[in-house]
Amino acid sequence: MLVVGDVVTDVVARHRGPLAAGTDTAAAIRLVPGGAGANVACWAAHHGCPEVRLLGRVGADTATWHERELVASGVRPRLVVDPDAPTGTVVCLVDAAAAAERTFLTDSGASLRLAPGDWSEALLDGVAWLHLSGYLLFSEPSRALVSAALASARARGVPVSLDPASAGFLAALGVDRFLTLVEGVHVLLPSRDETCLLTGLPDPADAAAKLSRHVPLVVAKQGSDGALVARSGAVCARVPAVPAAPRDTTGAGDAFTGAFLATLLASADPEAAAAEGCRAGATAVGRVGGRPPRSDSRGP
Repeated sequence: MLVVGDVVTDVVARHRGPLAAGTDTAAAIRLVPGGAGANVACWAAHHGCPEVRLLGRVGADTATWHERELVASGVRPRLVVDPDAPTGTVVCLVDAAAAAERTFLTDSGASLRLAPGDWSEALLDGVAWLHLSGYLLFSEPSRALVSAALASARARGVPVSLDPASAGFLAALGVDRFLTLVEGVHVLLPSRDETCLLTGLPDPADAAAKLSRHVPLVVAKQGSDGALVARSGAVCARVPAVPAAPRDTTGAGDAFTGAFLATLLASADPEAAAAEGCRAGATAVGRVGGRPPRSDSRGP
């Protein structure tokens, strides 16, 4: 599997209750590797995908650390080091008193400066699946790279999946533009909010069904309500969530996506793969940060 997407540094600040404007709010703060694309790659490797490659762009400031963390998670990184921009940084504000719900402050930095010049058809040599992080659609250079990657995958018959990544950025991009950009994608993995936004429908099941008329397979992540699997204009499976005590919901959707794709590639059907995704999501919300468990993680 080849994943193309964002590699960022996450600053996770876990606080309890509302932020105190104009003064201090006590928080537990950790610096961890993140990025939707990088997280998906790590969870796919964690769930047994025999070879996971990652194309991303980072700054020279933390390139060595990110490469080390990815390799230690079983991922083969190809990180383009940007000469002008630092590695992207996301401040994750996690309210421990509100089901560990999180709010992101995002500085994309080098991550969305991936461009067609960073793409090579040779990246697909030996690849059975291409996954694209939806964050790539939110800048002009990386949108052009997505177009090049989709064309290469189409020419080689490589199936493609995409995670829309951010309801906020998606709203700014525009629904019609998004649907045009993802033409040719085989599997779409949106969140509940993204599914409803992309269809204008308030009911997630109706929204997933409608979206599956545009993309052959839609796997709509529903958080604590599990997942919906839809194809050909109808929901064909409702997969229950795995109970969990959330500490940090950062990266739970990425965990689902990585586990789902690894299981699907192992010849499982979409419903079984979605069930594995729900299990991974439950593991992720019990941890701080968006990566799977490891015992040897170190700071930059």
